[in-house]
Amino acid sequence: MAYRVGLGYDVHRLAEGEELWLGGVRIPHYKGTVAHSDGDVLLHAISDAMLGAARLRDIGFHFPDTSEEFKNADSKMLMAEAYRLVREKGYQIVNIDSTIAAQKPKLMPFITMMEQKIAEVLEIDEESVAVKATTTEGLGPEGREESISVQAVVLLQKQIS
Repeated sequence: MAYRVGLGYDVHRLAEGEELWLGGVRIPHYKGTVAHSDGDVLLHAISDAMLGAARLRDIGFHFPDTSEEFKNADSKMLMAEAYRLVREKGYQIVNIDSTIAAQKPKLMPFITMMEQKIAEVLEIDEESVAVKATTTEGLGPEGREESISVQAVVLLQKQIS
């Protein structure tokens, strides 16, 4: 059986008055992401990891931030479309592991909801999705609450015909 691993990374600037979406869940906070789409860095990183593992380039190639078609796009839809492309190439997700780096807000109360939403959108077992969160101990742009970033790893398996 063929396995492929993909690594995804995304970062967005934070600003007051914007909405904060993570893993398809709206997180109450006075700052949100500045982005062309809804700015869901978690779903963007997962999408990039899936696309990379299947050698399908990256999220910006498929959903460019210069396109009006994707202005204010729902990242759940973008991730679902990325996974459709991956499945078209004959792969399925084995598991997803991700880490969100943000000083604030505290994300622990939302982790389970994020995992459930990701599994629902991708139509995979919730046990296949792991979301973790960490601070940067006040260091760097995440620590100064200027940005939020995510790293995600996806393991794909070639489907048996």
